[in-house]
Amino acid sequence: MERLFELNYKKLGLVTVNNGNKPNLADNIAYKPYIKILLLPKDSTITIDFHKYQTTHASLFFININQHFSIDKLGKGHSYLLYYNRDFYCIMIHDEEVACDGLLFNNIHNHPMVNLLKPDDEKVHSLFEQIVEEFELKDSSQEEMIRTCLKQILLRSARCWKKQQLGREVSSQKDDVEFVRHFTRLVEMHFKTKHTVADYADLLHLAPKTVAHRFKRLGLDQPNDIIKERILLEAKRMIVYSSLTSKEIAYHLGYDDPAYFHRLFTSKTGETPVGFRKKFGSPDRASL
Repeated sequence: MERLFELNYKKLGLVTVNNGNKPNLADNIAYKPYIKILLLPKDSTITIDFHKYQTTHASLFFININQHFSIDKLGKGHSYLLYYNRDFYCIMIHDEEVACDGLLFNNIHNHPMVNLLKPDDEKVHSLFEQIVEEFELKDSSQEEMIRTCLKQILLRSARCWKKQQLGREVSSQKDDVEFVRHFTRLVEMHFKTKHTVADYADLLHLAPKTVAHRFKRLGLDQPNDIIKERILLEAKRMIVYSSLTSKEIAYHLGYDDPAYFHRLFTSKTGETPVGFRKKFGSPDRASL
């Protein structure tokens, strides 16, 4: 069942996911332009951007507009796909409210998953149920009530993500969290043109060694690895979901030397661009 709110370019939908409709969600072009939040039960399996996730608890997945996903297995329990456009709620414009860009979306680990442990499990499920109720009530305050539920889901999830991915010590330090968030947001904005730690250190008004030492102190991946992983993720998407050649992809990602890009991709993924397209792409895109 699908419920939809739409008014003056603002759009939010809620789909009850089941084994009958889950194969169509990933490939349905209707959902691709939207930010998506998936609530899946325990014992589910989902693939997002070539990475497979298995749930040991009820879990939330945060899927951005340019990401690809498929639900491979659905466990027993409530499952929902919540999707909305930036006109309904833009996390960048409202960053001070929810502070989830660079955490739930575009984060340093490219990890879009939050495990729901008690009491968050019960509270998040309750928020989804409230959204369902608002669709049924069709009250004049429906839009703001749904938006309030969405913000609470994002706020609670960001808090959980910080604890699960950054550790309690880092997540309790606001300055450290904001530094990590700011760095990853800069990478998301500039990865096609800026490839070195020095590039981002300049944007942060810090020395490259200071940036590297801060990541090391926090026990996180080194910034150079984060930058390269984001570039490679985009390369994988373009190899599989476009018909561009390896040379065209290299130029698109800011590499003037396609041979260097080819070596970088092969050394980091263990596959050549041609091999990666053959492995994950459609047969008609096998040639690069």
